[in-house]
Amino acid sequence: MALLDVKGLKCPLPVLRAKRALAALDPGTVLEVEATDPAALKDFPAFCDMTGHVLLEARTEGDVFRFRIRKVAGHGVPAGD
Repeated sequence: MALLDVKGLKCPLPVLRAKRALAALDPGTVLEVEATDPAALKDFPAFCDMTGHVLLEARTEGDVFRFRIRKVAGHGVPAGD
């Protein structure tokens, strides 16, 4: 599992950073994202629906939103983009 801390960043940066992080991971790897932007509650499920990655969990812990996303093969962008 990999961890991505995007707390303090506003839309669209949390999803863009997650997209880049997922591109660098092997298929099947889980990325846990920690965000504080309330827009993330809608953005991450929509991102997973659009890309085919699997949203395993979305939960709120105080002011932090946590998302667990499993990378699906063939999805993502090259690490250099």
